[in-house]
Amino acid sequence: MMGRTAFPCSFQKLVLVLLAGMALVATSALAVEPDERLADPALEARARAISSELRCLVCQNQSIDDSSAPLARDLRILVRERLRGGSTDDEVMRYLVDRYGEFVLLKPRLSIQNAVLWLAPFVLLALVATMLWLRQRRHSARVDMQAAPLAPDEKARLERILSGDDNA
Repeated sequence: MMGRTAFPCSFQKLVLVLLAGMALVATSALAVEPDERLADPALEARARAISSELRCLVCQNQSIDDSSAPLARDLRILVRERLRGGSTDDEVMRYLVDRYGEFVLLKPRLSIQNAVLWLAPFVLLALVATMLWLRQRRHSARVDMQAAPLAPDEKARLERILSGDDNA
């Protein structure tokens, strides 16, 4: 047992995953710089809650709370200034949406425009599927007509036409 470690391999993996998770949490906490923080813990908690719902317009996949981009910093400061000025959370969010559009929200609100954007691919898919189904139906109807055997009178007429005896 000289070459074996004291801990099983799965335990070591668990420790590494936990350390990596703690590193991620620590780096997101570092995005908010000390000079941005508010002295009032209740206001700071509100600011963090609002910041976690706003998209970084530079990174686009992070909240401004997690981003270290200069624009995210400016938005965090703006949120804190609005809160210090007495604005409610809804007023701050409304101000930012009015200024930057709904794109600033990490979770966009349900509206007619958003519903159209979400539903359009499904409607388009349904239209294409319907068109393909109708086309297949028409094609199979043509094939059925072509494969049907001729009636005896149709055969006789066809023979007359091919031999040149029919005046039709």
